[in-house]
Parts: sequence; C-alpha cells; structure tokens
Amino acid sequence: MQIRIGEKIRTLRKQKNLSQETLAAALGVTFQAVSKWESGTTMPDVALIPAIASFFGVSTDELFDFNRYEAEEKVMAICREAWKIRDERPEEAEAILRRGLKQFPGNDILLNNLLCVIPVPARAEEAIAICRALTEGSSYDDVRLDAWRIMAQAYESLGEYAMMKDALGHIPEIYFTRLELDAHMLRGEERLEPAHKQKRLSADWTVDMLLVLADCYEEAGEREMALSQLRCAKAVIEAFRDDKNVAYFTGTVYEKRRDEIPGIEERIARLEEETKKA
Repeated sequence: MQIRIGEKIRTLRKQKNLSQETLAAALGVTFQAVSKWESGTTMPDVALIPAIASFFGVSTDELFDFNRYEAEEKVMAICREAWKIRDERPEEAEAILRRGLKQFPGNDILLNNLLCVIPVPARAEEAIAICRALTEGSSYDDVRLDAWRIMAQAYESLGEYAMMKDALGHIPEIYFTRLELDAHMLRGEERLEPAHKQKRLSADWTVDMLLVLADCYEEAGEREMALSQLRCAKAVIEAFRDDKNVAYFTGTVYEKRRDEIPGIEERIARLEEETKKA
C-alpha cells in the first residue's frame, strides 16, 4: 500500500510538472516528507489523504490505485464461501468473514454478513455495536436498513423494548421488494433468480406471520382463530414438500422448516382439546 500510494503521488505530481517542494508547500509538509512518500519509506498521515486527493483532483480510491470492482468481486466471493456453511457451521463461516475483514477492514458487506453468524442474545452487545456503526456509516441503503432490523432483534433479545422500538422506527414501511419487481419486469432468465429468492422469502414470511397471528389470537383467548392460523402455517410448509432446491439456498422451505411441524401439530391438538372443554 505504501509503495502504491507513493508511486501514485509521484505520477500525479509529474503530470502537473510540480516539484516536491511545491507539493510540500501546498500540503503544509516538508519536501523530505514528500520524498519519503514517493520512495515508499513512509506513508502520508491519514488526515492528509483527502487533501492530497483534492489537490490532484482525484478520488481517494484512485489515489490508492484501488480497483473497486475487483475488490467488490473478492468481497462477494468471501461472502459466498461463508453463505454455504453459515446455517450448519456458523463458527466456520464467522472465521471466513473475519479473515475477509483483515483483508478489507471495515467493509460494509462483510460486516453485514458477519451479523448473520453472531449468536444473539449471547453476543447481542457485539451485534448492536456493529449495527450501530453500519447505520451511521454505510453508504449502502440495504445494509443500513438490515442493520436496523438486526439491531431491533438484538435489543428484543435483551429485553430492551424501548430501544427495540426506536430501531424499528428507522425502517420504512414498504409494500414491494426489488426482487418482486425484478421477477415481474425483467425478461427471460433474468427473472429466474429474483423469482426464486422472492418465493423463498415470501414463504418464510408467510409462515412467520401466521405463527405470530396464532400467538396473538391465543393470547386473546380466540382459540378458533389461533387454530386457523396454525393450520395454515402447517399447510404452507407442507406445500413446498415437492419443491426443488436451487443454488441460491442450502435447502427448500420444506427442508428448512419441516422440524417445526411437530410443534405446530402439538399446539393444534392442545387448542382443539381446550376448545372442546370450553
């Protein structure tokens, strides 16, 4: 990194036909400092980086000769490696992401993926700290929103109801997703991936909401309404029994949620018995 930025500064300086003394005077440093940068002996102080970039009319990425596209490809490759095992072996997935963060310190995408393998509530405070940093500093809208979601879940696990509500308040209420629009509006094979992903998300969300409604109705003493939601939840999971898995996921909706069916059936049987006795 030192050699690259030094070479870049020398190249930019020569393009402008400037001496080291002139550049040093403009930046408020000695010409010896500039000489050391260009030789790779030292690196400019981090506080000077924006000033150097501004002086030469380049971005800080260009100053570091940073290939953003290449870096993003490497980051996504690291994430894909972690995705393959994060459900079954989250500790190994975390190790992969931690190694990635050593290569790309503070990378938003890696940190966002790291949140998916940090156990909550066991390490809720750590998750909240990462979420806070992402909500305040990430340039990606989806990363910031996901961080607010995970932060809300972490606060809920700690029993911090007010903090949970505050986090939820930062998430806008919307009635469509990018995946849904892509599946409807793109053409040919470009529709395939978003349609599969939205199908999976929609099925999971539907089961989740049916179970939430069952809880609400049972708490209110409305057993018949609770029963209807539980029966629907079971039916949705079982509806995907014959679905075929695709490369984007480690299993189908049925494969991932079939273990919930016995618990749902137990609740149904209990509520049916309570209804008979009432």
